[in-house]
Amino acid sequence: METLKKFIPATFVVLWATGFIGARYAMPWAEPFTFLGMRFALAAAILLIAMLARGRARLPHNQALHSIGVGILMQGVYLGGVFWAVHHGMPAGLAGLIAGLQPLITAVLAGTMLGERILPRHWLGLAAGFAGVVIVFWPKLGAAGGGVDAATLSACLAAVLAISVGTIWQKRSIRGGDLVAATFWQYVGGTVMMALGSLLFETRQVTVNGELLFALAWLVLVLSIGAIFLLMVMIRDGETSKVASLFYLVPAVTAILAFFLFGEQLDAIQLAGMAIATVGVGLATAQPPTRARASR
Repeated sequence: METLKKFIPATFVVLWATGFIGARYAMPWAEPFTFLGMRFALAAAILLIAMLARGRARLPHNQALHSIGVGILMQGVYLGGVFWAVHHGMPAGLAGLIAGLQPLITAVLAGTMLGERILPRHWLGLAAGFAGVVIVFWPKLGAAGGGVDAATLSACLAAVLAISVGTIWQKRSIRGGDLVAATFWQYVGGTVMMALGSLLFETRQVTVNGELLFALAWLVLVLSIGAIFLLMVMIRDGETSKVASLFYLVPAVTAILAFFLFGEQLDAIQLAGMAIATVGVGLATAQPPTRARASR
């Protein structure tokens, strides 16, 4: 089991990076809140079936409430904010660049709220990781146009703050509980928020076709079940600042996938940015020497 756990971070990064596949195919056929509401509801249904099959359908009320709150932030506000901003014209590259602030914000919160000790080399790694993300996205920033306004910028900033706070909340409040049940209640919170957003701000019109169904299946099974569950395991078992730093690798993996799947350009500058981001993550997740850890 310990050997398998070593592969969790890399697997999470690859799965999370494939999210752009579903978003790329889905957005022409459904509005963001409506689509995310369907996605979260399906994920919750699958997890509920899994809970009943395992005979573990209950979670203490306080943990369930905490999970709903975490879900509102990490699923509803984060994904809802990013999808809404892109849907309203925010260039995906700029949205990704703003999302790249998340590991730095999480590290600050982890130091102040969780008392995690973040060493100078970890701060250096976080800064290098963000620099790498900037370089990877740099060729895409030229597409910024009319979609960049106060509303879309506010949505992206709210999204990145929400996932940072949600990560801290998850670490502080949900300890030792059943992860499947906790993730189910997260999607309950996310579903309720997206349903409200859809009712208040959207027409709720959906064009059902192969692309939409593929995107929905992919994002539910691969992202909402697979990647999110791995993220919950890492938050439970590791330091939140180090877990958050893995998000720096996502743009690089996404760019590589886009190159192979859609023929998108991948130049030397982006490759350099990927290398810098990888070094940054290595520094941010580096463990102190065994002797130093033992002397604490």
